[in-house]
Amino acid sequence: MIKAIALDDEEPALEIIEFFCQQVEGIELLKVFTKSSEARLFLEEHSVDLIFLDIKMPAISGIDFFKDISQDIMVIFTTAFSEYAVEGFELNAVDYLLKPFTLPRFKLAAQKAIDLKHFHRQNQQSYLYFRVDYSLVKVLMIDILYIESFDNYLKIHLLNQKPLMVRMTMKAILEKLPDDEFIRIHRSFIVALKYIKSVRNKVISIANEELVLGSSYEKSFFEIYGK
Repeated sequence: MIKAIALDDEEPALEIIEFFCQQVEGIELLKVFTKSSEARLFLEEHSVDLIFLDIKMPAISGIDFFKDISQDIMVIFTTAFSEYAVEGFELNAVDYLLKPFTLPRFKLAAQKAIDLKHFHRQNQQSYLYFRVDYSLVKVLMIDILYIESFDNYLKIHLLNQKPLMVRMTMKAILEKLPDDEFIRIHRSFIVALKYIKSVRNKVISIANEELVLGSSYEKSFFEIYGK
């Protein structure tokens, strides 16, 4: 099931997307937004697969909004202006729906997203993409040592590489990480199990750093660690 949201400054456009999504098996529309600021906050706290995104909006263009998303998310642009099509596809958009679009055309775009996610699942990713300074940075999961939280930002500590700062929450990244390889040990830390050197008196040694094991995470940690 693809988890999706929609952002458009016009309520009628969102109502059409909501109705059309109900006609497509495999798409779960989690929420719709008329304000980009509210959509941004939602994305910081939730993992989403797809966004239906209007381009011409008063506060920020859909193009700029998408460039600023930290997560690796599929996008289907929805707009009444065909002149943005080239720029939209340069951002690897799944599709570009020109308003007013029909249900069959919407289903075609949605199926492209479903097929793309199925392809990625068949070829299980050993990496993640993070949007950093308007670019997508590919990070191999095997290179992630631990992840540190700073409010709505994460500092991803990497093996023999400089850390990356990305705008994302712990909850959102946990949904993307394999739970047999990574575990949360503290409200501010997620660690890669394979890089733990030792655990002593609730202090975890990893990559020449000592991280404290939080009391509320102790039980779940020891249920997994050492297996």
